[in-house]
Amino acid sequence: MNRYVMCRPEHFDVVSTLNPWMDPSVPVFRSTAIEQWEQLVDLYEDLGHDVDLVQPGVGLPDMVFAANAGVAIDNRMMAAVMWSAERRPEEAHYRKHFDRSGFDEVFVPEHVNEGEGDFLFTGQVLLAGTGFRTDRRSHREAQRFFDIEVVTLQLIDPRWYHLDTALFSITPEVAVWYPGAFAPDSAAELRRRFPDGIEATEADALAFGLNSTADVRHVVMPASAGGLVMRVSDAGFAVHAIDLSELLKAGGSVKCCTLELNST
Repeated sequence: MNRYVMCRPEHFDVVSTLNPWMDPSVPVFRSTAIEQWEQLVDLYEDLGHDVDLVQPGVGLPDMVFAANAGVAIDNRMMAAVMWSAERRPEEAHYRKHFDRSGFDEVFVPEHVNEGEGDFLFTGQVLLAGTGFRTDRRSHREAQRFFDIEVVTLQLIDPRWYHLDTALFSITPEVAVWYPGAFAPDSAAELRRRFPDGIEATEADALAFGLNSTADVRHVVMPASAGGLVMRVSDAGFAVHAIDLSELLKAGGSVKCCTLELNST
């Protein structure tokens, strides 16, 4: 069983351009976004996972993307410091929730980081993205706080502005990632660490297929990434494809909606 923190898209909208996927001129259908998000919650619960809901804040259209709120390992939470001023009010809502959720410690770092948007715990190491949102100095803060190996990965294409848009892990040994999102030395590091990994195509990445979650056996993926869904399934994993197309208008999908409370 995995433990997830999520936030209902009660106030979801696209009102600015914080990433290349966002276009305020494209209509957003909030009722559809809520329906799709509820299907994701239902799927997680059907798979036996525990979902903890955060109260959405009025006027915070991106608060549904709970993954950006922090990173947690073994009941210790490092809270996010958001990159954009318009998302900073989310921090207080999430920290209030964390403070009353029974964590052994909630750490508020000094440097900008967007939580599991740019941090991925594989069960062995903490992969850490930088390049567009998260300050590289926050990687050192995470290493000190969690006392764990942190591997810095450089993102180079603004379309994949967070690590969780370009990479996810299924097991400690199997990661799925898009090489074109990474600097050459970071791509080489991923190949070294995950020789049995799955390298996605640009089409997979453009369909947000890397913005997925997994529980070692089950993988929850955007249905739009049909080719990658088939490849992960052919690798022997139980894939559950889901439509989150309305949320994708803001540059987010399965993983962006899901803050995982990791354990070693």
